[in-house]
Order: sequence, then C-alpha cells, then structure tokens
Amino acid sequence: MYLIRHFILFLIFFPGAIAQPNTGDSIQSNRIVTDQKVNDAFQDGEWFRFRMRYGFLNASYATATVRETTFKDQAVYHVAATGKTTGFARWFFKVDDYFDSYFEKDIVRPIRFVRNISEGNYKRHVEIDFDHNTQSGIMNDLLRKTKTEIDFAPNVQDLVSTFYFLRNHFDLEGIQVGETASLHMIYDKKPFAFRFRFLGYENVKTKFGVVPCVKFRPYVEEGRIFKKESGLSLWVSNDNNRVPIKVVAELSVGSLDVDLVDFKGLKHPFNIIVNE
Repeated sequence: MYLIRHFILFLIFFPGAIAQPNTGDSIQSNRIVTDQKVNDAFQDGEWFRFRMRYGFLNASYATATVRETTFKDQAVYHVAATGKTTGFARWFFKVDDYFDSYFEKDIVRPIRFVRNISEGNYKRHVEIDFDHNTQSGIMNDLLRKTKTEIDFAPNVQDLVSTFYFLRNHFDLEGIQVGETASLHMIYDKKPFAFRFRFLGYENVKTKFGVVPCVKFRPYVEEGRIFKKESGLSLWVSNDNNRVPIKVVAELSVGSLDVDLVDFKGLKHPFNIIVNE
C-alpha cells in the first residue's frame, strides 16, 4: 500500500513528488517553457476525473475542478483536486487527499496552496502563502501549529498550479524531440527542480476514441519506486486544451496506469480521430 499512498495525485499532476535526480545530462535552456502566456487552455467549470490502476486493481480515482473566484481582492482561478482510494484498495489503505491552488488568471503564479491529506495513519494539513515580489512565503502547518518562512526562485509553482502553468506556458512551436525543460516547484518547506523531456507525438487509444497526443518523460529517480530513470511517461492531448490523457509508470514491482475517464467544461474542441 506504500505505492498507493505516494501515487494518488502524483501521477496525475505529474511533477508533484518528483525531485530532480542527477541524470548526467545538461539542462537545456527553457526556450519551450516561457514566462509569457502562449496558450489559453482552460476556463471556469473545467473538470477532469482520472482512474489509477495497479495491475488489475482499480486503486484510486482523482478529480480536478477549475473555478473562477476572488482571493485577497484579486481575480484568480481556484483548482480543487482530490484523490481517494476505492473498493478493495480502500479496504487495505484508506486515502483521502485534498489539494487547493489559488493562482493568478493571466500568468499562472500561485497565491495560496493547501495540502490536506489523510493516508492511513499519516496526516498533513499545510497552507502556503506566496509573495512573488519578495520571492518568499509562509508555510502554516495547521496540525503542528507552526509557521515557517520559505524562500523560492522566480516563477515557482505549487503541486497543482504546475500543470496549469505548463498548459498555458509550454511552447510547442519549433520543439525538437529530445528537448528538455525544467521549472521550480514547492509543496512543502523546500523547493525543488522538476525536469522533463519531449519525446514526440503519438496517437493514443482511449474510451473516447483515438486522441492525438504529445508525449513527455518526466525525470524520476531509479530505485525503490521506479524500475528505471525513464520509468514515467505522460501523454497530453495535442490541441489547445492540453488535456492529460494517460500516464504510465514502470515500477520496481509491476506498473501503474492513470487514464482520463471523464471530463467536462473544456474551453476548446477536443480533437479525436474517428477512423484510424
């Protein structure tokens, strides 16, 4: 059940628990991840539901909902994400995870991030407030009743906002297979680098039909969880929605598959190949 605990939302919002390993490759310039908005991928009311399977076992479901709201007198997007074990898996290990990210609408920058998780006997409830002018923030641990000041690099993202940032700030024009990019992330006290590689284009069979996709490989650390450094693959729809379609993780024991199973409220037409 260790695997379930660490993969509920991780595999959906792929950077969430991946610290950058030493791959031996030099990081190329972030030409393909820009500070300026190059896409307009989502809107108020967008909703995704994902299913995670470990072998034949439906281990969990996760959802993500986008809403427009006002936070600290500022118009923002609020993304509420949840992850829960279900059925047989929940009987062995109960997981109820809730994440909230409030970020600026025009250029995705987090203002507040909330992580409220209950995984067996492990519980964590923290809030991070970001001040991008000073590149610092306050992490409020609501269970331990402590507050910690944190420092971060420019354009840092939280666990949830990272995915929405990439949907709007990832430039596919002129991209070459093998190009890499990185960005800074934080979801606890210490920021870390998230790094990934562009692998090309593939058509993926789904319950909705065949979806043209862009394929990426986030770098992961070979060892206890992953079978190899290249053990994680992500497919995102090759349209203006940039919808997460599928994730496959090759683990030390078995493999995990995450699939988009339901959605609504897309901002753009969903590109599906009818006949292939």
